[in-house]
Amino acid sequence: MATLIVVAILLIDQAIKIWVKTSMSLHESIHITDWFYITFIENMGMAFGMQLGSKIILSLFRVAAICVLGYYIWQQVKKNARTGYIVCLSMVLAGAAGNLIDCMFYGLVFNESSPYYLSFFVPFGTGYAPFLMGKVVDMFYFPLIETEWPTWMPFVGGDHFVFFSPVFNFADASISVSVVLLLLFYREEISKISIKKEEKKVEE
Repeated sequence: MATLIVVAILLIDQAIKIWVKTSMSLHESIHITDWFYITFIENMGMAFGMQLGSKIILSLFRVAAICVLGYYIWQQVKKNARTGYIVCLSMVLAGAAGNLIDCMFYGLVFNESSPYYLSFFVPFGTGYAPFLMGKVVDMFYFPLIETEWPTWMPFVGGDHFVFFSPVFNFADASISVSVVLLLLFYREEISKISIKKEEKKVEE
């Protein structure tokens, strides 16, 4: 089941990203509703467009994290852990892998995105970036609230305010939803991980 969930999320995530990258120019936005847009951006960093340190270090960290999480899920499946817990962990794994695929291969198989033309596939290895240096494709934008800060507020008075401003992708959503579910319904399982770590420290 875990494998099916991961594969399904990866297929959906990559299908959306490839469609956006080859059908929209960079920064192009499609109005769906006043609170939902398909907006094509790319980022070098983490979920929701955040950036943290070196790109290559971040990519290698993703690889290591996915391997560790994959091994942990395999252990939980063998222990007959709760189905929902396995599903949530698989969603996290799939989301992380989805963005890693962008970093690993998009720079090798696509030309550089631009506001002036559509991207397209190129012969493998002739793209815009080397292995692990590709950009992550984001597209979901939900400006649920748009307003101005009151002028009397210090520092931000009169500035434009948007909630929710980050642009994200299906992989990001998979990670975020699963993390919320884990915190709400599977704190017991999470606490056991912490307890085991403490027990190991005591034994050492």
